[in-house]
Amino acid sequence: MAQTIALSLVSHTNVGKTTLARTLLGRDVGVVRDQAHVTETAEAHTMIETADGDRMLLWDTPGFGDSARLARRLAASTEPIGWFLGQVWDRFRDRAFWSSQQAVRNVRDGADLVLYLVNASELPDGPGYVASEMQILQWIGKPVVVLLNQLGPPRAPAEEADEVQAWRDRLAAVAPVRAVLPLDAFARCWVQEATLLRTVQSLLPEPARAACARLVDAWFARRRAVFDASMGVLAERLARAAFDREPLPDSGVLGRLREAGAALGALRGAQAEADEAAPGRRRVMQRLAERLDADVHAGTARLIGLHELEGHVSAGEVLARLAGYYAVSERLDEGKAAVLGGVVTGALTGLKADLATGGLTFGAGMLAGGIVGALGAFGLARGYNVVRGAQTSSVAWTDAALDELAVTALLGYLAVAHYGRGRGDWAESEYPSHWRDVVQAVLAERRAAFEPIWALRAQSDAEPASRAALRPVLADAAIEVLARLYPASPVAEVANPEGRETTHRGA
Repeated sequence: MAQTIALSLVSHTNVGKTTLARTLLGRDVGVVRDQAHVTETAEAHTMIETADGDRMLLWDTPGFGDSARLARRLAASTEPIGWFLGQVWDRFRDRAFWSSQQAVRNVRDGADLVLYLVNASELPDGPGYVASEMQILQWIGKPVVVLLNQLGPPRAPAEEADEVQAWRDRLAAVAPVRAVLPLDAFARCWVQEATLLRTVQSLLPEPARAACARLVDAWFARRRAVFDASMGVLAERLARAAFDREPLPDSGVLGRLREAGAALGALRGAQAEADEAAPGRRRVMQRLAERLDADVHAGTARLIGLHELEGHVSAGEVLARLAGYYAVSERLDEGKAAVLGGVVTGALTGLKADLATGGLTFGAGMLAGGIVGALGAFGLARGYNVVRGAQTSSVAWTDAALDELAVTALLGYLAVAHYGRGRGDWAESEYPSHWRDVVQAVLAERRAAFEPIWALRAQSDAEPASRAALRPVLADAAIEVLARLYPASPVAEVANPEGRETTHRGA
């Protein structure tokens, strides 16, 4: 049988209820201003619903103003004078105070569970109104989940856990409080919403708990679709970058190899001088970078849309990190290879691993296999061209660039996934430093999974296969990153909806 679950969002005035309501609902509701008593009446909004008619309502209520006075008025409301003051006198003499009383009565009469929002930027013992509002929550008599708002930028789990524990200790003796969870309206992650919903489910009696389970499952199905589509966007972007090539005019490095001395200088590390003499190559690199820039912009815009946000995209930081990660694929004829052979001898001293691409570099592929040392100068040219399988020179991104693109792609996903709608239009901001450490560690553990995907670049028609292979690897990495950032969350339900044992290690 279909049921309606009602959650009431309450707090001291001007703590951010409507902002959090917008974030949880995924749409703009109410009025958000930096002043007290903006919300004057309780408003119900559908948060989740199922095809069978189950609904979860989120009530946004007027904030508690003078909490101590409110607690006294509610405690006296069963007496004739107290009833008259609360129901008649306050309605005409103090409208905001009357609205607070009405909101509390609505919560008591209609809510299944209360979400009490606090300003976590204040110390647990700091706000004097908290004790009075705990009395109000006891008067309501419904289970309470305390949500810590205004936590600031996301922090490492251990740092945030200390703050959460301080609030849990402060509220441990308050009977209605069943859980304390971090959920910043501005920088929450959907994974934290998942924790909240599963917590709500666990606190409800039957049959409301069964209905809530159906609603949360429906919520997870939506989130799973958004997550899968997001990983598809990242996989497409990485595959395009991996297979992108820009033809290199013959006047580039090939021209400089006409003199053995110039070749020797380049191979010994005089790359800056060589690049100054190659305006054609720089123009080619610029075109490659512009395509990547446009793709990062377009991909991030798609992520923003998938998460039902709006805003503008800036990708300059990504490209700045990728500077210098080009690989130059030079087609050598046998004469020029003879020059190289005479310069570097069989040991190929000084030859950089980023001299070739096409899925296989000199350093990582040929030298490691001991092939080049056994080849003469003419054999070097033949080996180079066979590895590339191309007849023209080109510029492409190196494996190192693609590894960095994978890092920045997941960081970009995290930035969008943590953006609360209550903040307004999406705008790029600096991500917390610990994110990069976690992402890099997770991807380093999966390097063996990426290597054969990058190797597919040796096949000109393998971009679709690369994209298909990247998607599950990125999804697995993203789930692991979220599991480490939020070790107590049910994030595995996204990758593993059937509840089977998962492989992530957690933090």
